[in-house]
Amino acid sequence: MEKRNQSAVMGFILLGFPGNQYLQISLFVLFLFTYILTVLGNVTIITLVANHRCLHTPMYCFLCNLSFLEIWYTTACVPKALAIFLGKSKAISFIGCFLQMYFIFSLGCTEYFLLSIMAYDRYLAICYPLHYSTIMNSTLSAQLALSSWVCGFLVISVLASLISRLSFCGPNVINNFFCEIDSWIVLSCTDTSIIQILAFIISIVVILGSCVITLLSYIYITSTILRIPSARGRQRAFSTCSSHLVVVLLWYRSTIFLFVKPSARNSLELTKIVNILNTVVTPLLNPFIYALRNREVKEAMQNTLFGT
Repeated sequence: MEKRNQSAVMGFILLGFPGNQYLQISLFVLFLFTYILTVLGNVTIITLVANHRCLHTPMYCFLCNLSFLEIWYTTACVPKALAIFLGKSKAISFIGCFLQMYFIFSLGCTEYFLLSIMAYDRYLAICYPLHYSTIMNSTLSAQLALSSWVCGFLVISVLASLISRLSFCGPNVINNFFCEIDSWIVLSCTDTSIIQILAFIISIVVILGSCVITLLSYIYITSTILRIPSARGRQRAFSTCSSHLVVVLLWYRSTIFLFVKPSARNSLELTKIVNILNTVVTPLLNPFIYALRNREVKEAMQNTLFGT
């Protein structure tokens, strides 16, 4: 019976955003424009860091990892969404949907770990400036970056192994523009209570755990900055972490709503709207935030463009 149920649904239909042709074309143009800017912006950050020795520091090593992650994070969902808006194909295979879900959520978990590591890096740089280069050397920064990727993919692998065993024997329409865990839970005709509990626990551990690390880091950072006697010194210290702080606030604002909730069956329409901020808008804003708010990145960009 289980095998029959699994074979009853060979693929899914991504509903996207139902509406007239004008709406679909408008969404296509918007998503395509933001996707191109996202890729170009993050590739620019990686190129600047790679080509300027003054940016060969742990902070920019983590920034390169974040930019590389954002490219693949948005690529995992936007190209298929573009095809949906054009009316080419709303269908996605069972394996394709599973892989899309796995990579999107693995990359999302990796981003949480990266942002918390970046907060810890700023904590060491501001609170222990004399010992920073000794503690956060190139070896440790590479190990921390690698561990964030490994942990991000391993955490979701546990949940993905259970989701891959779900049976689908009824409707196969996913009310979203990409495959997500909530959609699989809603469409499954088998008991998903264990998966929902595990997903909730993972959300608490990964999201709130990394949030606590980030919050504690910035509490100590703020305390240290306030003790700096000169206003110029305080401003300079805060400028080294302001870009990261803005990115953290953008990322956590939407993702805490998406994943830290007891039921996957509630607010699917609202979830779909928030997913746009999470998968399309935030990856677009990150490189521009670092480029506009970071003095060293702006100087490297000016040197590249004008040769000064």
